Amino acid sequence: MLTITRELRDRIVAHARADHPDEACGVVAGPEGSGRPERFIPMLNAARSPTFYEFDSGDLLKLYREMDDRDEVPVIVYHSHTATEAYPSRTDVSYASEPEAHYVLVSTAEGNGEDDPYQFRSFRIVDGEITEEDVEVVEEYAA
Repeated sequence: MLTITRELRDRIVAHARADHPDEACGVVAGPEGSGRPERFIPMLNAARSPTFYEFDSGDLLKLYREMDDRDEVPVIVYHSHTATEAYPSRTDVSYASEPEAHYVLVSTAEGNGEDDPYQFRSFRIVDGEITEEDVEVVEEYAA
């Protein structure tokens, strides 16, 4: 299960909305071994595409060095789908290289429904296997 603060969830959704009609992408880093997403890091979609996202390789290298210096790991890797449901595509699965990460997808497609207009969903992707997981939104993390 992914536990995330309302503030972080809202920031991910806001990034997805701001980059629409292109896909948005980014990372939420957290202390190594904690499993707790804390530091929101929106990234530029180098592909600038409504159907595909790609992290800029230079930006990604810089991010991983920074996380390493701060003893952080990518707890969440997120991106948006602009015209389809929030479910990993074959391309998404092929790019999923962090077996411990939560892969969050947000759909900014029209007609998602009033209950969850952005379909904020989380998945684990390990060895090509997709497993959806529950998302618990909290005001703040327990001490």
